[in-house]
Amino acid sequence: MCGIVGYVGPKQVVPVIIEGLRRLEYRGYDSAGIAVGSPSSDTLQVSRAPGKLVNLEEVLREHPLHGTFGIGHTRWATHGRPTEENAHPHRDCSGRIVVVHNGIVENYLDLKRELITQGHKFVTETDTEIIAHLIEQEQLNAEATGHPISLEVAVRHAVKRLTGAFALGVLSAAEPDKIVVARFGPPVVIGVGKGECFVASDVPGILHHTRDIYFLADGDMAILTLAGVVLTNFDGDPIQRNITRILWDPIQAEKGGYKHFMLKEIWEQPRAITDTTLGRVSLDSGKVFLGEMKISDEELAHAESITIAACGTSWHSALTGKYMIERLARLPVDVDYASEYRYRDPIAGPGTLGLLITQSGETADTLAAQREMIALGSKTVAICNVVDAMVAREAHGAIYTHAGPEIGVASTKAFTAQLTALFLLALKLGQLRGKLDAAQSVALIEELSRLPAKIEEVLRQRTAQCEELARDFSTARDFLYLGRGIHFPIALEGALKLKEISYIHAEGYPAGEMKHGPNALIDETLPVVVLVTRDESDPASKLRYEKTLSNIQEVTARSGRVIAIATEGDTTIGSLVEHVIHIPPAIELLSPLIEIVPLQLLAYYIAVRRGCDVDQPRNLAKSVTVE
Repeated sequence: MCGIVGYVGPKQVVPVIIEGLRRLEYRGYDSAGIAVGSPSSDTLQVSRAPGKLVNLEEVLREHPLHGTFGIGHTRWATHGRPTEENAHPHRDCSGRIVVVHNGIVENYLDLKRELITQGHKFVTETDTEIIAHLIEQEQLNAEATGHPISLEVAVRHAVKRLTGAFALGVLSAAEPDKIVVARFGPPVVIGVGKGECFVASDVPGILHHTRDIYFLADGDMAILTLAGVVLTNFDGDPIQRNITRILWDPIQAEKGGYKHFMLKEIWEQPRAITDTTLGRVSLDSGKVFLGEMKISDEELAHAESITIAACGTSWHSALTGKYMIERLARLPVDVDYASEYRYRDPIAGPGTLGLLITQSGETADTLAAQREMIALGSKTVAICNVVDAMVAREAHGAIYTHAGPEIGVASTKAFTAQLTALFLLALKLGQLRGKLDAAQSVALIEELSRLPAKIEEVLRQRTAQCEELARDFSTARDFLYLGRGIHFPIALEGALKLKEISYIHAEGYPAGEMKHGPNALIDETLPVVVLVTRDESDPASKLRYEKTLSNIQEVTARSGRVIAIATEGDTTIGSLVEHVIHIPPAIELLSPLIEIVPLQLLAYYIAVRRGCDVDQPRNLAKSVTVE
């Protein structure tokens, strides 16, 4: 969940690392540190600071470090408070080995007790510190036999004793111009330049220096030197990984004139939907083309059911996708929290298609659910935003969302891109299963093609209204979001966006469940956001609309303050509620992609008025790579 950046090459290392860590700030962290070495010195210099990266930069201004190889880290606390002492990098007893680590070492207490009996002294509360001492002990053991071992061999021995998840970067003063990297769980990328090598926990950390990237898999190690990169497994056997050429421009990871990344990414949603659709549909034939599939059309057509596993915002997209797939393909869909899937003794097999949804492609719980599905005999398909991410490599097929880098911790454009991918999958399955003919498919694809323009219209016409509403509602202590059918997951997502970035308690609820508890909460202080759009071409949608109007009257009768998301041209709703945000009409299955936009804007402007850190909300990280 934290940021790692390392460098070996001819340049001064500190600016490279600090710049890279700054580009990874979106991942969330509460302390930072750096270790630097030089071939002319037999020591490693370490600087650390609690809090944001600017605090570390201030330390470095007062006490500059110089060198040509090194590694830096931004830490999100799991073991031990976010103090200077607990910040990475961590050292062994001699101070000549340093380690940065993403993940959790589950057996660290047992290892720590063992190392203490061998004479090691610990100075932090972290699980990471034991890794440095474990590597040191492996080298001491080898020296005692008269057969010293290199840093990479010591790391290989050490990682085999770790239980849990880890992405490691290791330096030794005894072996200058070298970084040893190991992965088992959290993501790691290796960058290759001319006479220089880079390591990072995510592509933006090194993209300004190289576009040629190795994505490490679980069980991979990389040894970075001036001569290049050597890849091995944990046994030391050479392995091959293809270099991926990153095509998106680094400027996509910059704010581009927007006050926050989140606002920029909200406005990028029309492009993200277009890019996710591009090349995958034919407006002439209505066919859908999903080129990254290793599952045959016949296998897809004969799937008996689908199980979707996801977390957070991706779980909300999964719930929305359930409505899409069941409606268009008439195929039963179960949706699981990925973190719960493998703990409920799930039933799956060759007849079940597993679908994993994750923005990063590296979410630990989602990967664990995928592996459980595969172990039970299911084939899996991944929907993710990162090409060659772990979830895609382990899947039998992938649908990449092409949303570009999403920096804000609270997901926006990744969510609408996931909904787009799910709609395409639902269309494909409907066609393969004979539930959609060519004319129906063309009509649905035409509706999808109109979405970007409709969202642009909402952004142009409703942003000021959302900003104005934020003035009225930014002091509220609680919010309730209501929706029926496919709109219920959007109520959940709207509530999540608000709580994530404004720290206001918010809850999403099915509108039909109001009488079963939530009515007790309603009074004149409770804002209630209701999704009450309608598709005039769909009788079921009109019935749902009428039922939701009844729920609104239940709220207003109890003095609740309603903000309604309604369809343009609806004259009824204005007479019932205090505030209405109108959005363009759309078919029932695609209206969620428009509805979410004003909810994102409302959450954003409320958070801004409350003075919150919109892009890096407290206690959250962008990519959750540990359970």
